[in-house]
Amino acid sequence: MRFNTVMAALVVVAGFWFGLGYLLNGDGAAAGFGIVDPAGYYVVKGVRDLAYALTALILLLMGHRRALGWVILADAIIPIGDCLAVITHGGTVGYALMVHGSAAVLVVLTAGLLLRETAPARLPAAQAH
Repeated sequence: MRFNTVMAALVVVAGFWFGLGYLLNGDGAAAGFGIVDPAGYYVVKGVRDLAYALTALILLLMGHRRALGWVILADAIIPIGDCLAVITHGGTVGYALMVHGSAAVLVVLTAGLLLRETAPARLPAAQAH
């Protein structure tokens, strides 16, 4: 296996490790993160959103529309998770759905449009044999 592939796989595993750590043991993960002031988490959210935007921008500018569609679809988990966080941590269902639920719908719709636009052409059934 190529070194670059191993390093890329480690980046993916680290993302899953830290993300699941926060979901399964939030207090422990937060302590391990090192931010004592809860306002520091605004920075974490801002950096997360900027990283997502830059990833999408790079794929868009490079013309990798199919990869962009898959990345946008995968990242739909962000507004879905945000919606659930609002609902389960003191926010109203209406506000959560209005802000984050609508964002999730738009993100999934955009991903679907990109993936449909770049879907491989399919041969009619008569020509496929």
